[in-house]
Amino acid sequence: MLDERELDQFFADHFHRTAFRLQVRDRYDVAAESGELARYLAGEPGPDPDRKTPWLDELRADTAAGKHWQWVHVVRGPLSPYLRLACEWGYAINIRAGAEVKILDLAEHPRPIGLPNEDFWLLDGEAVLIMRYGDDGQFLGAEPADPAEVPRYRRAQDAAWQAAEPFDRYWRAHPQYHRAA
Repeated sequence: MLDERELDQFFADHFHRTAFRLQVRDRYDVAAESGELARYLAGEPGPDPDRKTPWLDELRADTAAGKHWQWVHVVRGPLSPYLRLACEWGYAINIRAGAEVKILDLAEHPRPIGLPNEDFWLLDGEAVLIMRYGDDGQFLGAEPADPAEVPRYRRAQDAAWQAAEPFDRYWRAHPQYHRAA
């Protein structure tokens, strides 16, 4: 499996046009997000700019260079505090920097046939990284998929993208999840 450093190199080697991410977990225990949930729940006005700004700069630069970042997050409402954080301090901000994000709420829509129950990245439609997490949401590593499996992940991407709704529309329709509520 690839560690975070090797994951960065894999992206450098394989991401030239599109990076699609399917997320299926309700929570991720990511070191870079340490403390953000507590800040969010405490009513802080926004994410830590020292942590968030470099990522937003990367999204803007990639968008300007013609690269596309896309996410579909599969959730089941009602949203947990962690997912509300991901929406309000993640997706809502990331889309303003050029990312495309959709939400597939399985409490409202059926699960598409063939949609895997695993997180993955599909880079340029040609390389797949299966993201591995422990039961507690801690990142364990990324595993490149067998190239023969790429068509299955392309179909999963298409199914997820078609079934999900744009983040902005989902978020407007669910004000009960907004922290201000």
